[in-house]
Amino acid sequence: MDLRGQVEEANTLTVERMMQADPLWVDMGLASEKLKGMKGRTLLHAGPPIAWERMSGPLRGAVMGACIYEGWASTPEEAERLAASGDVTFEPCHHHGCVGPMAGVVSPRMPVYEVFDEKSGARAFSNLNEGLGKVLRYGAYGDDVQKRLRWLGTTFYEAMKAALRELRKERPGLSFKAIISQALTMGDDCHNRYVAATSLFIREMVPYMFAAGAGGKDVSEVYSFMNGNNFTTLNLGMATAKAMALAGHGVKHSTIVTTMARNGTETGIRVSGLGDRWFTAPAPTVKGMWFPGFSEKDANPDIGDSAITETAGFGGFAMAAAPAIISWVGGSASVAMEITRKMYEITYARHRFFTIPALDFQGTPTGVDIRKVVKTGVTPHINTGVAHRQAGIGQIGAGLVVFPMEMFKLALKGYAEAYGL
Repeated sequence: MDLRGQVEEANTLTVERMMQADPLWVDMGLASEKLKGMKGRTLLHAGPPIAWERMSGPLRGAVMGACIYEGWASTPEEAERLAASGDVTFEPCHHHGCVGPMAGVVSPRMPVYEVFDEKSGARAFSNLNEGLGKVLRYGAYGDDVQKRLRWLGTTFYEAMKAALRELRKERPGLSFKAIISQALTMGDDCHNRYVAATSLFIREMVPYMFAAGAGGKDVSEVYSFMNGNNFTTLNLGMATAKAMALAGHGVKHSTIVTTMARNGTETGIRVSGLGDRWFTAPAPTVKGMWFPGFSEKDANPDIGDSAITETAGFGGFAMAAAPAIISWVGGSASVAMEITRKMYEITYARHRFFTIPALDFQGTPTGVDIRKVVKTGVTPHINTGVAHRQAGIGQIGAGLVVFPMEMFKLALKGYAEAYGL
């Protein structure tokens, strides 16, 4: 078989594995217990590798907040000195099979979701969602942030873990893929709109919370939190997407992207047929809708691991399924439709299980192909939240962003070198 045939065969296999994967939510645990290599003072972050000296404001703020949460520091000033001292190890979430929205910071004592795909053996993780605004993942670290993190790490974590234990008496785990599939037909894109997905999750899990015998006050608190935070299930959706991407990673000759992530300074991709090598470019600017009192000049460049949703074939690539998202990220319903149509130009397949009602139930664009990106000049379009460029402030809006072409050209060049072309 010639190289072209090998590439087509490899790409078909990659996207087939991604689509066929059915990761189940099977457990929760502390990051130090679940993630290999989380030893001592190790913090994980979103995006490609980066040292403290090059970190953006929101990533620095989240690191400082995590140091306080862990008890390694008692004030922001102490946390900043510790982070700069070299005594904290920083590693990408993706190097541990993990993903985190925005700053993506995961510390050893933080609980994580664990999802497992039996077909491929892929196992992935994500932390818990705090809600919107002044939260750790957007770079805030104050007392209110710490209080919420402690509640998530105790009351919410224990209630969810107990409920999952009850669910697993009846079945192997919860398929969040099934929830994504249904939510896409109910107006979600499952990146920046999780209204339907979180509602479906609540309906699924609350009976198991009661069955687990959780105290009435705890059940009420956890239910109220989930009901008031449509993004409760974002992190579980991201872990599901990460497992799907892992199922398609490492296929020789494949030109399909299996990681897209941003750390607030750089954006990076990894390609199935090129192992774990990163190809990076400066993080782009978000065109957004701003909270009162803020504007584009306050915004940090794009940040987060949440583009794993688009990598797996939903999120911003499925915006045509979620026209109401425009009220959150800006644009118009026709723009949402156009973005999805454009993404078909750079992807290898239409998803078999994720469909878009407004496009006569066509499958979502799935499997970004670096060859098609370079050939067409079209790069991935996603939707995202926006963090203030200064540490400690938090979220200031949401919007749309276009990935830089440079890293796709670098990846194609790297592919040519790797395969002797």
